[in-house]
Amino acid sequence: MSATAMSGNLASMTQQEARNRRAVRYWLYAVFLVLIAIVIVGGATRMTGSGLSITEWKPIHGVIPPLSHAEWVEEFAKYQQIPQYIEINKGMSLEEFKGIFWWEWAHRFLARGVGFLVAIPLAFFWLTGRLERGLKPRLLGILALGGLQGAIGWWMVASGLSERVSVSQYRLATHLTLACIIIIAVFYVARGLAIYTERPAERSIQRFAGWLVFAVLVQIYLGGLVAGLHAGLTYNTWPLMDGTIIPSDLFIQSPWWRNLFENPKTVQFLHRMFAYTVLVLAVLHAMQVNRIAPQTTHARRATVLVGLILVQAAIGVATLLASVPIHWGLTHQAFALAVLAFAVAHWRACKGAYVG
Repeated sequence: MSATAMSGNLASMTQQEARNRRAVRYWLYAVFLVLIAIVIVGGATRMTGSGLSITEWKPIHGVIPPLSHAEWVEEFAKYQQIPQYIEINKGMSLEEFKGIFWWEWAHRFLARGVGFLVAIPLAFFWLTGRLERGLKPRLLGILALGGLQGAIGWWMVASGLSERVSVSQYRLATHLTLACIIIIAVFYVARGLAIYTERPAERSIQRFAGWLVFAVLVQIYLGGLVAGLHAGLTYNTWPLMDGTIIPSDLFIQSPWWRNLFENPKTVQFLHRMFAYTVLVLAVLHAMQVNRIAPQTTHARRATVLVGLILVQAAIGVATLLASVPIHWGLTHQAFALAVLAFAVAHWRACKGAYVG
């Protein structure tokens, strides 16, 4: 559809349709904020070693924490059976166990809560005729992704309950990446319901903006592997790594591809190198937009995105040099989500609003 036809379609919306869009958009913003909170609490859960403190998956009953001393003792006894306690936390007191339990419980509680935050308003908007036809499959898809994410979360936790003292880095990175995909979907749909006063950008700009979102997502996936392998606790220098630009022993495991996922040195190196790649792509995109559509909102957003990526790179370097203390680690993770959200907003704005 042409930009002129799109503008005409949007201009023909009734006041009620505009109010419906606004209500759905604000609801999705609320979902978006809770999703951000879930990811940040999940990061704290990982960094405090709390993710395996609840050894059972009880989607309904699990919302109620231990309420008596006897229940706490029973929950602690279950934790004492897994390798993490036996090999790392043996001798932990009940009070110390409560400290890690509450992080994991809060993470699961928020995850359950966002399910209701999506499902109940979705049913209300649907049944009262406030949803446009094109929105319905998108919103059902988001709800389905949320259910899948819950199953993947338990799949991740289960990897650390029998033979390992922590969860699999493969499953951790998958869990984090799917969370980010859900965030992208929610924010993309929400921003598509906004009113844009500027014409959509050229298709080449739209495509590049979309690829930038994908690049940021890949970088977050690599960050998940770094976290799962605790790779940020080694080689805490910058810009050199192990005393050189390209360190040795990047491919000492066989077959070679295992190093990309299981060798802490290789995974950290890839995370560093791809960060530079994302920055270069953002700069090239900003140059493209400023050349094709100078002095537009599209150009200003592309320039701001470069600045955000530079800030995130600085936070990443500070986190590495400080050997990943929890406050820096969580700041790095939270700002990665901010970069991702802005990249999505920029991509959606380049395409313009939904036409109904």
